[in-house]
Amino acid sequence: MTGPADFEFPPDLLPMAGVDEAGRGPLAGPVMAAAVILDPARPIEGLRDSKKLTPQSREALAEQIRDRALAWSVARAEVEEIERINILHASLLAMQRAVAGLLLAPQLVLVDGNRCPAFECRAQALIKGDDRVPAISAASILAKVVRDREMVEMEQIYPGYGFAQHKGYTCRQHLDALLKLGVTPIHRRHFGPVRERLEACGNDGE
Repeated sequence: MTGPADFEFPPDLLPMAGVDEAGRGPLAGPVMAAAVILDPARPIEGLRDSKKLTPQSREALAEQIRDRALAWSVARAEVEEIERINILHASLLAMQRAVAGLLLAPQLVLVDGNRCPAFECRAQALIKGDDRVPAISAASILAKVVRDREMVEMEQIYPGYGFAQHKGYTCRQHLDALLKLGVTPIHRRHFGPVRERLEACGNDGE
């Protein structure tokens, strides 16, 4: 089994799990991470970086991943954890939780990006891994699909912010809503635009 041309998967380190996160940049909501161990006997066509896929393609691929993968897991770090340990460490924590949730223990973990947390097995970070290694692509897709669905639900709980459209990311609609409606419990208070809104109100509450 081989991956990108510059990376060889040692046969004695299979099964291999791909890991990626979704939701590191938004102003609101949790950060999600997924871990996926693909089944070589049941390949999935079209896996790539989730950001390069349409929502419809992501949903269809997520269903195939859940059905065909040898193991998969989605985990999260809550807004309170992001506030306490910062978004980088919260993302790494979510990745650890995702791998710990796998029903099949991997011998190797490949993580998208340039940082990876400590695991109980060998691990390696790969720049642009979500577009180079199918298992990381699958993890990217699962994490984004689960997070996007949750942010759509948040629109029902906190109407008027447009969470169903922007999923908590920075955009004019979101910034205008912050000014008009204030800060919700799912906003990341240490992120610049949210902090500025709180400072303008002279408090750290809603």
